[in-house]
Order: sequence, then C-alpha cells, then structure tokens
Amino acid sequence: MRALSLLVLAVHVAHAAPDKPALAIVGGTVVDPGGSTTPAATVLVLGNRIEAVGPSSRVKVPAGATRLEAKGTFVVPGLVDAHVHFFQSGGLYTRPDAFDLRAYRPYTEEQRLIREHLDETLARFLRNGVTSVADVGGPFWNFDLRDRARDNSRAPRVAATGPLISSVARPELDLGDPPIIRCGTPDEARALVRREAPRKPDYIKIWFIVTADQPLAKNRPIVEAAIQEAHGLGLRVAVHATELATARAALESGADILVHSVRDAEVDDAFLRLARERKVIYIPTLNVRSGYLRTLHQKLDLTFEEFTRGDPWVIGTLFDLAHLPAEKLPEPMRRGREKPASLALDPTMAKNLMSVLRAGVTVAMGTDSGNIGTLHGVAVLREMAAMEEAGMKPLEVLQAATQGGARLMGREKELGRISPGALADLLVLDADPRTGTRALARIRRVVKDGHLIDPETLIPDSPEALAQRQLNAYNARNLEAFLAPYAEDVEVRDLEGKVVSKGKEAFRTRYDERFRTSPALHCELRGRVSAGAWVVDEEWVTGAGEPVHALVMYEVVNGRIARVRFMK
Repeated sequence: MRALSLLVLAVHVAHAAPDKPALAIVGGTVVDPGGSTTPAATVLVLGNRIEAVGPSSRVKVPAGATRLEAKGTFVVPGLVDAHVHFFQSGGLYTRPDAFDLRAYRPYTEEQRLIREHLDETLARFLRNGVTSVADVGGPFWNFDLRDRARDNSRAPRVAATGPLISSVARPELDLGDPPIIRCGTPDEARALVRREAPRKPDYIKIWFIVTADQPLAKNRPIVEAAIQEAHGLGLRVAVHATELATARAALESGADILVHSVRDAEVDDAFLRLARERKVIYIPTLNVRSGYLRTLHQKLDLTFEEFTRGDPWVIGTLFDLAHLPAEKLPEPMRRGREKPASLALDPTMAKNLMSVLRAGVTVAMGTDSGNIGTLHGVAVLREMAAMEEAGMKPLEVLQAATQGGARLMGREKELGRISPGALADLLVLDADPRTGTRALARIRRVVKDGHLIDPETLIPDSPEALAQRQLNAYNARNLEAFLAPYAEDVEVRDLEGKVVSKGKEAFRTRYDERFRTSPALHCELRGRVSAGAWVVDEEWVTGAGEPVHALVMYEVVNGRIARVRFMK
C-alpha cells in the first residue's frame, strides 16, 4: 500500500502545478533528523514547499524542473540559530556596557556600521547553512529587519522581538531606540509588553539579571507581571536566567523559553520535572561567554571557517586589543586581563545540557551571536561542536539545530523536517552529518524557500575584504587562512620592484617560518585606500624584531590577491 501511495504521488507530481518552479535534488542521502534516512533519494520542491521525498526510482521529476545531481551528498533541513542579536556586530566595540571602548570607536559609529551592513549580515547566515534565525531582543527596528528579511531571498527567515524587559539599566546602549529597558515595577513591565505587542513580536524577552542591588525576590513580581501580560496577549516569553534559582523562578512564573544554560549549579530533578511539564525550550549557548574571554585575553583561536566566512572587518576589531595601550583600557578590562581564565567548555553547563536533554526537554541550538567574539552566521559551527563535546550525539545536535529551532520559531510543522508540505529550507552537504558536526561545515548548496543557492556566491569578497582577511589571519598566525585570499601564482615584489617570491608554495614557506618564530607578531592597520582592483595599506608591524612601518599594495585578479608590492 505504501509503495502504491508513493507511485500515485509521483504520478501526481509529474503533472502538478506547472506555474510553480520545480527543483529536484536527485541521488543524495536524505537525513531527516526526526525520521528515517533515505539513500539514493530525490527531494522534489514545487514553489517554496517540498512536494515529494523518496527513492529516486519512485519520485518522478517534472519536465522543465531544475535538477541538482546530488549523488554522494547528504540532504538535511536548513539550520536554525535560535539566539542572535542583530543590534550587535560580534566585534570589540559592540557592547560598551561590557568593554567600554567608546574612546576608540563611538557607539554611534558602531551602530551606523551595523545598520549599514545588515543585508550582508543576513546573507552570512545563509552562507553557513542557517535558513532561520531568532533575534531574542533588540531595538524596535528589529521588527523592520524582520520585514526586510521576509522579502529577501538572500536572507534567512527571522523571528524577532523588541527591547528586553530588564531588571538592570544599560544606558551605554541607549541611542534613542534602546535594546534594553529597565522596568522597576510590575506596571512598567506590563506597559512595555503592551508597547511591543502591536508590532506582533514572536515572543517577549525578559533579562532577569540578579545582583546584590537587584535580588531575585525584588524582581520576581516584575517577571511574573510581564509573563502574565504577554500570555494574556497570546505571546510566549523567553527569559535570560543563568542561575538555578533564577531559572527555577522563571519557570514557576510561566516562562516558555530559557535562552541560556544554567551555569552556577547542577539542575535537580524538580527543575527538570518543571521544565518538562511546562514544555520549555532550553537554549544552552555554550560559547558566548568564552567569546568575551578569548577576546579579552587575545586567545581567539578562530577556525578556518570563521576567518573565511565571518565578517572580515568585525574579525579585525577583535585583534585591536593587541595594540590598544593597556594602560588606557577601562579598569574592569585591565583587571579582567590579569585574572586567569579557562576557555574550555564549562563542565556544569555541559552536564546540565545533557540532563535537560535526557529528561525529554526540547533543546534548541543558539549562539547568542553578535556578542563580542561570537560571529554572526559562522558561530553555529563552534556552538554545534561544543554541544557534541558536551556529550550530544551528532544526530541529537542536528535535531536541536533544526527541529528544536523550528519549535522556537513557532513553525515546527513547516521547518526542521524533510517531508511533503514542509517549507523548502534545505542543505546539501558533502559530508555525512551522522558522523560528526564538522560535516555541517561542508555545504555544497543551500535551498531557502525553494531557491537554490551556491553559498560561495552569496557575499563576493571585494579587494578590501580580501586584504582584510589576510591581515586577520596574519595577526592570528593562521597559515592556511592567511594563504586563502592569495592566487596560486601570487607574486611579491620589494621596494625596488624586484620579485622576491613567486607562487603560493614559496609564500607558504616564507610565512610558515615567520609565524612559527614570532609568537608576538602583530600588524596594526593605520590606513587604507582602494581603487578598483588595488588596495594600499599602511601597516605597523611589531613582534618580529624592530617595528616596521610599511606601505603595501595588493592587486586582486579574478577574486584573489595576485600581486603584492612593498612600497615603503
């Protein structure tokens, strides 16, 4: 009977909806996180929805359909990043309430740059296989961004809310449309919920911060009032609560989503029972705190994918602490740099994640991207690797990154699965995701809303971007990432115009030795001009003997740096 049904479906598909564009992904292994694995399968998409899935011998492809031959690949649902903040860039200057470096970059300038590059930021999520994101708190312009993404085929689906209802003030972030608003009374909290409601938020966000001045008992009535008001309007509530007592109070007050791990103590049976009964979504965000610490201590340890897929200018700011005068840093930053910091996975957070998962609570993968050191888009790879390190099996991580996120988006019937009727958000991978989360970096194609996308073409690197990428990798002494922007036949000339190096392998030998023997090597960019294919950088290089003041010209040909000329 099942075979007959598939045959009937296939015959129907062959003649269905001629006005809708058809896409057939043929021959790959379909890995549905909540279902079975189907080898040698065809996924047929009509318009923006999946029409049929099954063995290629049983799913007929309509005449005129776009056909992607996918033998040897693996097809999975598009990823969902269940915790991002678009009002933050991920760079050094994006949270002056934490690292107050406004003397070096005014917060108005940081916000201008963020707003100016939002389309690129959206595209970076698709570049890394993220077809849906949930912004869990920011200015009211978040809602405009959600609308903007809805009509953009190069953007993920966006769920959003407005300003965080907070127990503490963050005046450093207030430029007239603040992302965080302190509510000192239950009435103020209710009023902010009602103020956001006309914009149709996908949830309300509460920042439940407990301090000596703002104890739990003082703020719990405010949290309860906000949740009651939101639920009365049919809105779910997400709560930032990182202590066990605070998280428990949030659940008892009716929270629907916990946007971070409990990190101060191991969760107990009563907490797990309450979370399960309330059908809570738990987003562990295992890496966001270490992003601040890695930046502060200049132990960034960025991956090849982060160097090559992250925003190059944002990444560049993360290295600025290597040349900003230490004595001019704010006192909290100076004290923080003096303290030893563990950059390893937090064992309490890891254990709590596994306890929550084994208790049957929904886990959703979220990065908290936009915070310092946590890059938009590519941060999902680091986060999923941490979830695997914590003890989750690769398929469990994939479920959290698809089905868990789909539930957070409020679209579990349409997203996070590969079945007829689901939205056509898919990844075609060159590696098997059942073997480990690293496979999720091997993206051949992205399908977003039925559109087939080559991820390599989403954000073409300009000559300035290529120059910045090689500079970032130089400062990290990451040889492979440093070489990536260069042409195979790259030519280097000295001040007199003499060729001193020819070809990438000679380049490799030259810089491999420099990186290995100069652990303090750092290049400060002091100026840059560009014209067409040419970029000229003024550089100040330290950490390899006497400081060098250089003027370097880069020429880009066919998307790679082909010639380098030292002019000074």
